Amino acid sequence: MPTDVTAAAPAVEAGPRRILGIALPTLGVLVAEPIYLLFDLAVVGRLGALALAGLAVGGLILAQVSSQLTFLAYGTTARSARRHGAGDDAAAVEEGVQASWLAGGIGVLIVVVVQIAAVPIAGAIAGDADIAAAALAWIRIALFGVPLILLSMAGNGWMRGVQHTRRPLIYVVAGLALSAVLCPLLVHGLGGMPRMGLPGSAVANVVGQAVTAALFLTALVRARVPLAPRLPVMKAQLVLGRDLIVRSLAFQTCFVSAAAVASRFGAPSVAAHQLVLQLWNFLALTLDALAIAAQTLVGSALGARDAPGARVVARRVTAWSEIFALGLAAVFAAGAAVIPPLFTQDAAVLDRTGVVWWFFVAMIPVAGVVFALDGVLLGAGDAAYLRTTTLGAALLGFLPAIWLSLAFDWGIGGIWCGLIAFMLLRLAAVSGRALSGRWVRTGADIPA
Repeated sequence: MPTDVTAAAPAVEAGPRRILGIALPTLGVLVAEPIYLLFDLAVVGRLGALALAGLAVGGLILAQVSSQLTFLAYGTTARSARRHGAGDDAAAVEEGVQASWLAGGIGVLIVVVVQIAAVPIAGAIAGDADIAAAALAWIRIALFGVPLILLSMAGNGWMRGVQHTRRPLIYVVAGLALSAVLCPLLVHGLGGMPRMGLPGSAVANVVGQAVTAALFLTALVRARVPLAPRLPVMKAQLVLGRDLIVRSLAFQTCFVSAAAVASRFGAPSVAAHQLVLQLWNFLALTLDALAIAAQTLVGSALGARDAPGARVVARRVTAWSEIFALGLAAVFAAGAAVIPPLFTQDAAVLDRTGVVWWFFVAMIPVAGVVFALDGVLLGAGDAAYLRTTTLGAALLGFLPAIWLSLAFDWGIGGIWCGLIAFMLLRLAAVSGRALSGRWVRTGADIPA
């Protein structure tokens, strides 16, 4: 079975070249879809405000029913990397087979349930009959992409685990490139294609998602491993997934609550909050690429029963992540007067942005450590600990601060104080766990 990273390389070899060899293609996968979504937005935007609103509502529904299942990628990477480190690549790929069965089954279930409930869901989110109708026309088609999205997550998961980092990027870019070609053709009826309007965007998305999923499934078949479902393996994956889903929901609760509170402080405040939050989300993607490198390398070292090697990987990846984060913080500090005006010329929004900008800059170095150690602990299969501490940080730091901001009229500065508290509590939790060494549990199986 071909590989992009030499399987025989010792796990302790975690220098810049090896880390970047995993992180850079992973970053490409992480940013490819957000870039395509901006293109999709630009194409649909030419249809007018109603189509844009429909796309926003439909996209929100699609994101909520698919993004909570990232365990199909992250959990599969942790389990597959262990098998790979133990020298059993067949078992590592079989983790991808079982994750793909889960992805298909859960995906079909989501399609059925959300199709049935689409009308009330769209109506509740849109709050306007015309917008809800536009969203429904899009989401009815786009939902058929959910199983395909989940299959791609599973494919990314096992390929990262066996350190195949380039092929997932090729698969994802191939699907998105096809969608990018079809989107303007179908939305606006160019090149002799039917003019479908907003639903054309959904059709283009599903076609591209089908190509990406088919490429991942073909890779599984070509690996020549058993393809039959194995319930014990799927059950173990679901147990790990449960912890990651709860953790993801904690993040969602925090950010939805923050947006709700920011909106109470007026349009300039919520606009400034959204602007800086989008920059934060982009930075999170870049740091997450290094975290995934940590997850892959740590899981492989532990699977090889190389505890010292796992500790070396943890230290090195965390150091590189922090160096990168400090560089990003310096860039955004220097650009405090230049970057926000690239997004808006509204004086009130820029004033509110200035309030939170330095909170944002201060959080970046903290994130460098937190994200890297998240990856280390995920690679070690320590999802239950991450679940519990993330919930604790949300309940003790983020949520109290943002609701006190509303009660005492602290403005969006109070909201971002809550986000800093959230990050600092997570920093204490993951640093303490990393230093304790209790995450270093070796073997091909993730300890229960």
